Amino acid sequence: MVLRTPADTDVYAALDERAGEIFRRIVESYLEHGEPLGSRNLSRILPMSLSPASVRNVMSDLEALGLIYSPHVSAGRLPTQLGLRFFVDAFMQVGKVSEEDRASIDRHVHRPSHGQSVETMMAEASRMLSGMSRGAGIVITAKNDTVLKHVEFIRLEPTKALVVLVGDHDQVENRIIELPAGTTNSQLTEAANFLNAHLAGNTIFEARTKLERLRQQVRGELDALSQDLVERGLAVWSGGDEEETKPTRLIVRGRANLLEGLAGAEDVDRLRMLFDDLEKKDSLIQLLNLAESGPGVRIFIGSENKLFSLSGSSLIVAPYRDSDERIVGAVGVIGPTRLNYSRIVPMVDYTAQLMSQLSR
Repeated sequence: MVLRTPADTDVYAALDERAGEIFRRIVESYLEHGEPLGSRNLSRILPMSLSPASVRNVMSDLEALGLIYSPHVSAGRLPTQLGLRFFVDAFMQVGKVSEEDRASIDRHVHRPSHGQSVETMMAEASRMLSGMSRGAGIVITAKNDTVLKHVEFIRLEPTKALVVLVGDHDQVENRIIELPAGTTNSQLTEAANFLNAHLAGNTIFEARTKLERLRQQVRGELDALSQDLVERGLAVWSGGDEEETKPTRLIVRGRANLLEGLAGAEDVDRLRMLFDDLEKKDSLIQLLNLAESGPGVRIFIGSENKLFSLSGSSLIVAPYRDSDERIVGAVGVIGPTRLNYSRIVPMVDYTAQLMSQLSR
């Protein structure tokens, strides 16, 4: 696993063994309990013998370095965002995903069964990440080059039809479309037959290109309404008419987890900003770009991530790839800065590996 979080060697060099141990205990206590840790309690749990006064002197030095702060005059200390970043870079031990977590991920993230849509699989992966992290699980997918195997139009109402598109690996997309007035059942069959005969075995990009070449043939074989149905079928498969490089889906599960432990109206406002950001299409592109900037898992803490800087959220994200090693999406966890990074990082990494296997 590649973890791209370069440590600040200058800060690391400024810490001796005592300072490093005190800093580590403060951060670990915060990640576990979310509460400030005071000098008296610290002196009791340290492996070396230090008085509360000596601990306070070291804490003052750590505060001067910008690694910890006191939320109140007489309170203990909490890590700053800089301190959390430094802890992740210099102290956190990132191992392999645990056997228990691996088994849970394997149960939830697998190739869609027959008749199950890719979106269902993505939603399950997002739900799994949320449940295991107690944050919000996210799965993003870009428009990919899934190969079209079969298409069918099923009339639901006089002006509505269900488009069923089956791709390679038995991926299924179901969408309801509006039908032009006067569309007959024979025209639905005719449009489906044309797509299956001429465009099956092609990616959506190839199908659109081929359709352009077949334009005259289409006009000769199909009437205007059937031609329109062919175009609509392809539009459903591609997810719309946006640029090929833009993500088409963002699935977020576990937003309610982010409500836990909020201290007041200010925290709720920050969380609302986060939810607003997640609804913006350009935010999805930024999320995918964050994952695309190199191999491995990326960690963004608080204001390091411009996308969620106002909400003060942390993001752990990793890309997944297709058989040609092209990035086709990303998986991750969004949550408060008090995340269990050492557990979630390998969990996100392993989920991304599975998603890559499912995208091949």
